[in-house]
Amino acid sequence: MAHIGIGFLGCGNIGCGVYRLLEEQTHHIEQNEGVRFDVRRILVRDTRRARAAQIPQAMLTDRPEDVLCDPEIRIVLEFMGGEEPAASYMIRALSAGKSVVTANKMALASRWTDIVAAARQSGAGLYYEASVCGAVPILRALNHSLQANRVESVTGIINGTTNYILSRMSREGASYGDVLADAQRMGLAEPDPTADVEGYDAAYKLSILATLAFHQHVPVDCVYREGITHVEPIDIQCGRELGLTLKLLAVAKEKDGKIEARVHPAFVPDRHPLASVSDAFNAVYVRGHACGEMMFYGRGAGDMPTASAIVSDLICAASADRHALPAVSDEPCSVAEDWRCQHFVRMLASDEPGVLAAVCSRFAEHGVSIETVVQKGERDRQGRAQLILLTHEASERAVRGALSEIGRGVAELGSVIRVEGR
Repeated sequence: MAHIGIGFLGCGNIGCGVYRLLEEQTHHIEQNEGVRFDVRRILVRDTRRARAAQIPQAMLTDRPEDVLCDPEIRIVLEFMGGEEPAASYMIRALSAGKSVVTANKMALASRWTDIVAAARQSGAGLYYEASVCGAVPILRALNHSLQANRVESVTGIINGTTNYILSRMSREGASYGDVLADAQRMGLAEPDPTADVEGYDAAYKLSILATLAFHQHVPVDCVYREGITHVEPIDIQCGRELGLTLKLLAVAKEKDGKIEARVHPAFVPDRHPLASVSDAFNAVYVRGHACGEMMFYGRGAGDMPTASAIVSDLICAASADRHALPAVSDEPCSVAEDWRCQHFVRMLASDEPGVLAAVCSRFAEHGVSIETVVQKGERDRQGRAQLILLTHEASERAVRGALSEIGRGVAELGSVIRVEGR
């Protein structure tokens, strides 16, 4: 039986989850995989702090070199989070010929080229299934199961916090602020929720997904990002009346040699598989030219689901005779600066003759046709009514151009939300 020395960089909730899982599953892994993992050293900030796992004190160190320079450690598991020093430590480990297993989407998305180059030069393995959607094996599918396909699009709910918030707002009609406060009390949202609610977390993950799906590096800086903080209950209610469900979507598509990558709130039809993904669950919907449509669904966060993906990667790293790196072109990708989809538009419009005609004419002048118009009955103190428009598929640029020419004396813009999957 092979004995593999491993080291941890960091040991927070996920690191402790991996340690516990390795302890619990030692016999199962030895019996089924023919390998035993020996945890040699664990890098932590404070060696005296109490931890969620019963870790022998002798394993703990506050010196990175004890992990990075130990010749008995063949595989390094990174749990530090953030871009630095995690990315630099991973590069050092890979350059020394040690394979790396990580769930760190920020470091991977921000330093993809440098990290992959270090792995390629040394021949060490780089494994990162847990960096996107936790226990959901979407990256393995893109890398190993769908090679015969030309992936046309990847659309996903890849942040559990925002999906929980929008699910509660939809079910209860509650405000964003009230649901966020509940999520923070329950530990589903961080005290500073910016990374989740402003779409940064999903943008890092989409950078990785799009890079693997289209075999071109899609830098995170090229991902359009918009969060959910401006979403109002009335938007969700009006969408529901049109048979639509609101989600924070990560969307990547390739068309005519250009890649569009964007994270933003979007309506999907109630009949779409993504509409039924509720609370903190994740799902990724893939369309390939040969396989057609498929969806990957499961828990996208949490210490044990993430630990499950990390240990799976660890076993793959230990059993590989040769470590394969993703087939990604070194040429810079061409990013689409405009895209086409349907748009949900909510405005406060003066309830006077000719207002609707004026609004529609501005859209028509920009080549945007209207599929549905709904005027809500209640009026505000200024006598304005809620006017809901659902466009046919149109370019983002054209819709924004039309809205910029609608004067406030005619209508005041409330929200613009894209519609996908119709």
